[in-house]
Amino acid sequence: MLQAAETVYVVDRDTSVRLLVRALVHSIHTACREFPSACDFIQHYQPSLPGCLVLDMEMHDMGGLALQHELALRGAIIPIIFVAERCDVAHVAKAMRSGAFNFLQKPMPKAELLDNIERALQLDRRRRLALAQSNTIRQKLLSLTSREREVLDQVSRGESNKVIAANLRVSERSVEFHRARGMEKMGASSVAQLVRMLMNLENDSTDRGVGPRRS
Repeated sequence: MLQAAETVYVVDRDTSVRLLVRALVHSIHTACREFPSACDFIQHYQPSLPGCLVLDMEMHDMGGLALQHELALRGAIIPIIFVAERCDVAHVAKAMRSGAFNFLQKPMPKAELLDNIERALQLDRRRRLALAQSNTIRQKLLSLTSREREVLDQVSRGESNKVIAANLRVSERSVEFHRARGMEKMGASSVAQLVRMLMNLENDSTDRGVGPRRS
């Protein structure tokens, strides 16, 4: 199955802003799609599509914050770069608390805008890689029997086979069997690797809310 092309989406009522973003994005050989309204964008965008979003905070049909909320409800993890002519501190703070990548005030310097776009794309790649890895781990967990899951839960907490056997009221041989089968299904060659896999699941949702950062 072919992977969707990475795309920079720009939603802005100002044609000049859309043209600016398109020119900058094409200069780094990346696809760009332009929308004059938030409603038009939301009708075409799918959360599975990779990229980033340059979004006018002051859209008339659906405000930028409303669109950000709608995307979150749909499970979208696309990084959002807000742009606006007026810097409303309350709106900016709310956008950032809700996981926006950054806020830029118009007119945006080309270098700054391009830098934000490139870093937002890098963040989206990291998020989607982490999400894919987490989904793989979840599928492996679902393949475990209830006993294998019980054993591995205690293994990940550092319990010995003897302690696990006593806790579950089974023989150590039974623990060894379910431990070996569970580790094989998880694709974990050591307890340390198993713990890292489970920690990745816990950290996944936290990483999705990360704002702008340098690589």
